[in-house]
Amino acid sequence: MPHYMFQARYTSDAMKAMMANPQDREAPARALIEAAGGSLIAMYFAMGQEDIVAIVDAPDDETVAAVSMIIGASGSFSSGSTTKLMTPAQAVKAMEMAQKGASAYARPGS
Repeated sequence: MPHYMFQARYTSDAMKAMMANPQDREAPARALIEAAGGSLIAMYFAMGQEDIVAIVDAPDDETVAAVSMIIGASGSFSSGSTTKLMTPAQAVKAMEMAQKGASAYARPGS
């Protein structure tokens, strides 16, 4: 299955709710992703620009988009992004494909 990285920033209301009622958010995230046919590989709270980072396996881009829409519609996050990930082996395959196709590209101004 393809791998994806989801990053998001909680709203201040969501932070206030978690402070008032501390809870592990991994179980609800796992349930949502598994219900959509994927699996939650890892989930972390982060110190930095984003509050949460999750690594997910999902059958396809549409599944990840649907899960992102559900999470976005909840109103719990002020922003979020999803990045499709490649394994090192997939990256090598892409490099080999680029090597073979590089001669077909004409630089601007050439």
